[in-house]
Amino acid sequence: MAIAHIGIGSNMGDKKANCLNAIEALKTHGVAIKKISSFYETEPWGIKDQPSFINAALEAETVLSPLELLETMKSIEAGLGRTETIKWGPRIIDLDLLFYDDLVLRTDILEIPHPHLYKRDFVLMPLNEIAPMKKDPVSSKSVSELKEEYQHAKNP
Repeated sequence: MAIAHIGIGSNMGDKKANCLNAIEALKTHGVAIKKISSFYETEPWGIKDQPSFINAALEAETVLSPLELLETMKSIEAGLGRTETIKWGPRIIDLDLLFYDDLVLRTDILEIPHPHLYKRDFVLMPLNEIAPMKKDPVSSKSVSELKEEYQHAKNP
């Protein structure tokens, strides 16, 4: 079994319910949820002129490969009503694979660790809550250290 860390977000409709529905859907697709962070209300990233988000992170065990997990997450997003619009635009649900064990993977369709993980407070806050000692396989820094570095860079 692999340990996966997944970021969850929504800024349309009943945001928290959308996130909870995604978590329930993951459970029915070979993903055993071990930890779920609190839900955080966060400002949009990338495109600022849109509603605020609800974000969370989860830790899960899965037998799915990284690509199978990505396909499953995309299928869940579609099943919950997500349609592709503009990059970083409003979305009913967003599932991001942040870490998959200690794997470093770079393909055209999937990058692990998530390439924007290091510069997104809305990812680092909930991830730090459930996995502060998780080591980033690229930098060898813990999630707690990454969050602290981000906070310091944001507020020197």
